[in-house]
Amino acid sequence: MKQATSLGKWFSDNDVHFTAILSSNLDRAATTAETILNHQSEPHPPHVKSLLLREQYFGIAEGKPWSKRLNNGLSVEEHYEQGIFPHLPRRSDRFPGGESRDDLAARAERAIDELLMPHILSTEEQEYVHIAVISHGLFIREIVNALYRREFGKERLLENYRGLSNTGWTSVIVQVKNPQNSLKSISPLKLDLSVRITDFDKHEHLNKLVRQRGGIGSLAHDPKQKDIRGFFAGATSKS
Repeated sequence: MKQATSLGKWFSDNDVHFTAILSSNLDRAATTAETILNHQSEPHPPHVKSLLLREQYFGIAEGKPWSKRLNNGLSVEEHYEQGIFPHLPRRSDRFPGGESRDDLAARAERAIDELLMPHILSTEEQEYVHIAVISHGLFIREIVNALYRREFGKERLLENYRGLSNTGWTSVIVQVKNPQNSLKSISPLKLDLSVRITDFDKHEHLNKLVRQRGGIGSLAHDPKQKDIRGFFAGATSKS
């Protein structure tokens, strides 16, 4: 919570005002979004929570520890029965009831079309819009990749992406090429976009926070606390 508060204050202190704030409806992301919203100057931007911005769903493996290797002599199903969930190497792989990375990419495309494109198209009537998207690590990778795919010739430029710091933020500038011709004559799904990352994993807002030894953020170590890296589901919120 202190990290989110520090982020909201940093945006406010640096005169960053958002036109709208979009977030996952999962608690950590939604709370981070509300904290940022509370630090915005009046009039406050609208805050829209969407299922489309949730983290990748892992089905029966959701929240379970993962294994890097299979046990010889056991089928995949037998691994699942024993609570062992091996790493899925291919983008098309998914756990029963869950999403693959390809599924996540398709959801990111929907989020762009349904949540972001209306704002991008509104730039015909105003100079620019500034949209905050508060989501989770795996989804953020896919939605930035999906934006890059909207620019001709750009494919999966984030293959070496290793995630963001907790409450770290990335800035992406999206512009419509030849807007005078494109906005009125071409379907929004086929618009030729220019996409540029101007900042990546910025987290100077965390510099003054005191990190307790063995804990998370400014919280002291709790022996019952589990290491988030041992779980599939992303619990940290990113922006």
